[in-house]
Amino acid sequence: MGYYRRIRDLREDHDMTQQQVADYLSMKQPQYNRYEKGYRDIPSDVLIALANLYDTTTDFILERTDDKTNFCKI
Repeated sequence: MGYYRRIRDLREDHDMTQQQVADYLSMKQPQYNRYEKGYRDIPSDVLIALANLYDTTTDFILERTDDKTNFCKI
């Protein structure tokens, strides 16, 4: 799984530090760092919060799609 790379790229694209994202997620920076490095799997609640923060989809973060937009296609 390369989702950890996506969350790093999203963070950098939004000019945010790991500390800022960790604060948003109400966790300590080393814990968030483990998600970004791929050392720990991301819990679903954190995944959803990251999708909301970056206005994207969980499918994009999990590399199920390359479409960053946050809308449903019918």
